Parts: sequence; structure tokens; C-alpha cells
Amino acid sequence: MEKIDLLDLRILDIISGNARIPFKDIAEMCNVSRAAIHQRVQRLTDIGVITGSGYQLDPKRIGYGTCTYVGITLEKGSMYRAVADSLREIPEIVECHYTTGNYSMLVKLYCQDNEHLMEILNDKIQGIAGVISTETLISLEQTINRAIHVPLDTVGLAAKPRRSRSEKK
Repeated sequence: MEKIDLLDLRILDIISGNARIPFKDIAEMCNVSRAAIHQRVQRLTDIGVITGSGYQLDPKRIGYGTCTYVGITLEKGSMYRAVADSLREIPEIVECHYTTGNYSMLVKLYCQDNEHLMEILNDKIQGIAGVISTETLISLEQTINRAIHVPLDTVGLAAKPRRSRSEKK
């Protein structure tokens, strides 16, 4: 795993707050050249730290008034990949996680309304081979929506091994 230094973390902190900020502004904030910022961002992209960029949409403003989480129980855990491939074909699903706990999978989806949700559950998700049950949780309000915290006080976080309790003394 490649080491992430303090400049990398500072860049990540800045762009996670505003992905559209010009490199010249990041360079000024970090007191380095634009070329250095460009090279760092390219390296962070190449090593998989930065996985994408784009615009965030407000689902409600484009007709998707219902945000829902659906816990899915599978017949066998080994069916996860096949079920995930089928779920990928449902455009309203925006996240899919293979989980521990009460469900085999947890998906997040947006629907226009409860009728649309019922259609997706009954006609699509519950019809997938291997799905034996679902539990639906409707989100009433999203209170927090942010990028992952960038720990500026921890240089090399990703490459630093954890110390045991005996080493910390």
C-alpha cells in the first residue's frame, strides 16, 4: 500500500469539501505549485484513493421523494454476487452492501412514492432468485450527508500498521 503524506491528506480534505475547486486554488492553499497538485491528484487517483468525482443530486428535486433501505435475506450467502448482479439492473438502487447481522444484504434506493416502492419490492427485488425475504425501512429525513473525514493529524494513516497495547506503553 502506498504511503499517504500530509500534503496528500490536505488535498483530499480540500477536494472532499468541494470537488470543483480549481487546482490553482488548492495550490495556493497548500503553498505548492499547480503542477504538484495535478501530479498528487493523479497519483491518488491511480492508486485508488480517489475513486471518482461528480455532482451530487437532490433526489427529491428530480421526483424521488422516498429514500428507502431494504434488508435482504438470501437463501445462501454464496448467492450474493448473482443477486447483486440482478440488483444492479434496478436503476433506483444506489447502494448495495453485503452485510453481517440480520440481513445478507442491505440496499439503498430512491422511489417516487410508496406505490413506486411497492412495485420495486414486489415486482423486482422479491422476484430475484435466492431472495427469501426483505425488510423495508423508509428514511423520514436525512440529517447528515458528508464525505469521509480526512484525518489531517495522522500522516501515513493508510500505510501505518496498528500497534499492539504492549507497544503503546
